[in-house]
Amino acid sequence: MDTLWTPVAAATAIAGTAFATAWAQAKIGSSAAAALAEKPELRSTAILMIAIPETMVVLGFVVAMLILLRGG
Repeated sequence: MDTLWTPVAAATAIAGTAFATAWAQAKIGSSAAAALAEKPELRSTAILMIAIPETMVVLGFVVAMLILLRGG
């Protein structure tokens, strides 16, 4: 029974972080576009802010791998 839920838990870890990252990037992207329209010198800050949520997916992948290696 335990091996049945292991892949589901790993997929949930990836899916949850992917949806959270997509939501965050949608909010940050629209705000960054508005800010860049007024102040083009904020380009590097906007790129950095878009890249930061990507770490959530990487951490979700690490958690999914830990779940799969522990459950296997």
